[in-house]
Amino acid sequence: MSLLNRTPLIGQARQRELLKSATTFPYSETPEGPLHAHFFAPPNFEPGDKRPLIIFLHGGLWDTAMPTQFVPHCLYFAERGAVTATLETRVFSTHRTGPMEALADLKAFLAWLKSYEHHFGVDPSKVVLAGALGGAFLALAMTLPKLQKDELPPVYSPAALLLFASLLDTTTRAMIERFPDTSTAKRLSPLKAVRRKAMPMMLFHGKKDRVAPFALVEKFIKSMRWRRNKIELVDFENADHTFFNFNVSELYYEVSIKAADQFLVDLGLLEPAPPVEEGIVEPFD
Repeated sequence: MSLLNRTPLIGQARQRELLKSATTFPYSETPEGPLHAHFFAPPNFEPGDKRPLIIFLHGGLWDTAMPTQFVPHCLYFAERGAVTATLETRVFSTHRTGPMEALADLKAFLAWLKSYEHHFGVDPSKVVLAGALGGAFLALAMTLPKLQKDELPPVYSPAALLLFASLLDTTTRAMIERFPDTSTAKRLSPLKAVRRKAMPMMLFHGKKDRVAPFALVEKFIKSMRWRRNKIELVDFENADHTFFNFNVSELYYEVSIKAADQFLVDLGLLEPAPPVEEGIVEPFD
């Protein structure tokens, strides 16, 4: 039985309710149907704005689509002035695919987005990737490892990463089976790909996480800091794998999202929060 402490599947009606304030665009076609990006616009948004963009990549191990997992985070950061998006990628339950296809989808989405940058008001210097477990791996795998000879660099170089309950080691037998071969799994494993001059990142992790052991987080951070990278950790003493989800713990959700907010403010990617904030999330035209 999987160690993943999954939340109950959300029905289609509930999913539509959670995404009702989003504007949805298909960015890629597959034989099983389109892949969508669900965008949330900040108050007073105008096309042509130069806004930060925060892209959320859901958790799981590329098995089941969970585009609504980060809707609360999208709504929060949209209120804070950023354009936000929760991204669908191919998953095994629908497409019989794994991490490499999901990584290709992330790159395809960024290339698609580049063509509509003005419409979405994206400041290309303020693109942030955020993800949980497999989604965190995608963010790291796109930005840390050296490019292969036949690989093109991504069209955006992320200004920061926000990583929740991160998958940092893909060299275990269970993980290697999901990749085309052992060498690919090892090359993309974040623990193996640590380098100098990485983008700033903040990790959020429960010390009782049995899916992504906390000891690997400590090892990763030590290695990153030794190379003088900016990396911060917000740990939770009694938290397990799903602690940061709004429907699991409102307290841990609030603590983690406020820490992420301050991190982005300190990097100059968000404006400091005003004393009192009001507004609504507006759809894109």
